[in-house]
Amino acid sequence: MRFLSYLNTATLLINTYDGSMPLVHHLKHYFSQYKKHGSKDRKFISHICYCYYRLGHSVNGLTMEEKLKLALFLCNDEAGHWAVLFDGTWLNNWSRDVDGRIVFIQQQAMDFVPEKIFPWQDELSAGIDGKQFSLSHLIQPFLFLRIRPGHEQTVVQRLRDTGLSFQKITSTTLALANGTKLDGVLEINREVVVQDLNSQAIAGFITPALVELDWQSTWKLWDCCTASGGKTLLLHDVHPKNELFLTDVRESMLHQLKPRLDAANIRNWKFEVVDLVQEKPAFDKTGGFDFIIADVPCTGSGTWSRTPEQLQSFTPNMIEEYTAKQKEIVSNVIPSLKTNGYLLYITCSAFKKENEEVVEFIKGNFQLELIKMENLKGYDKKADTMFGALLKKVTV
Repeated sequence: MRFLSYLNTATLLINTYDGSMPLVHHLKHYFSQYKKHGSKDRKFISHICYCYYRLGHSVNGLTMEEKLKLALFLCNDEAGHWAVLFDGTWLNNWSRDVDGRIVFIQQQAMDFVPEKIFPWQDELSAGIDGKQFSLSHLIQPFLFLRIRPGHEQTVVQRLRDTGLSFQKITSTTLALANGTKLDGVLEINREVVVQDLNSQAIAGFITPALVELDWQSTWKLWDCCTASGGKTLLLHDVHPKNELFLTDVRESMLHQLKPRLDAANIRNWKFEVVDLVQEKPAFDKTGGFDFIIADVPCTGSGTWSRTPEQLQSFTPNMIEEYTAKQKEIVSNVIPSLKTNGYLLYITCSAFKKENEEVVEFIKGNFQLELIKMENLKGYDKKADTMFGALLKKVTV
C-alpha cells in the first residue's frame, strides 16, 4: 500500500535525522538522492515527518508506526488521504476540533500528555497559557504578508484576481496558507513583505505616543542584529527618514539584505559584519544613536510550530547560553544610545529568562526606563509568539 510505504520512508528519514541541520534540508538531501519519489510522494512523506516532530515529548511507549499514525490524527482536521491507514473507530472520532481528538486518544489509554509537547512549562514568560502554547505546535502557522504603504488596494485586488485564498487580518496584514506560491503574483519587498503577524505587531512599539523623538527629522538608527532586514523594512515604513546602520555576525546576510533593501527602495544604509558579543562596530565612533533595534539571537522557542524538530533537539541549557549572549549584546550596544534615545529589545522566544529577565538586567545595569513591554502571543492566531520591550535612556 502506497501510504504504508510513506510511513516506512518517513521512519527512515526520522531515524537518520540528527538535528545538525534544519529538517527541511535533511528532507531535500534525501529526495535529491532518491529520484523515485515524485512531487506528491515528497509532499506526503514530508508531512508525516513534520507531524511526528509536532508531538514533541508528549507520547511514550508506542511503536514508531503508532506514533506516526497518532501524529497524523492529531495534526490534521480531517482524515483525507490518510483514511486508508486507520480503522473505522478512529475515523468516526476524527473531529475537526483537536480537543475532541485528544479526548478520544486518552480514552484509548494512550500515554499522551498535551503539555509535554512543550515540556518546559516552568520556563515560559508571564501570561503565556502553557497548554494552549503546547497544542499550537500541532498546527502549521499561516504565511503572513505585510502590505507596504501605498499598495493596500492593488495587492488585495491582485490576490482576488488570481484566485488565491487569503484572510484580511487588518488593512495591511494578510494571512495565507503556508506554502502559498506568490511568484509572479506580487512583488516581494516592494509591494509586500513576508513577515509573521507578531513581527508586524512590533510596529506598535514605534509610535509617536511612545517614542518622543522628532518624527519630522532624520533618525540615526542602528539595527544591530539585522539578519535579512525584516525589522529594518518595518521601521522604514513606520518612519522613513533614517540614517541606517546595520550589523550582523554573518557576512552572508549582506547577500540577502542588499537585494531586499534595493527592492524596498531603501538607499541610506551602511552594513558591517561584527560579533556584538565580542566587539563594537567601527561606525560606533560616529556618535550616539537615536534608536537601536536589538532583535537578538535567541532559542526561537516562539517559532517552533514552524520548525517542530526543535522540540526534540532543544536542551534547557541552551536558554542560559542564549541569555548570556543577549546580555553581552545589549551591554555592548546601549553605550551607543543617545540620552533620550530608545532601545527596542526583541526576541522570538517564549522563555522568561530571555525576555523579562533580560529587561530586568537592562534596567538594573543601565540608565534606561521601561516604556512598554509585551508578550505577543501567537498560539491562538496560527502565528509566532514574540516578545518586545521599549526602553528609553534617561539622565540620572
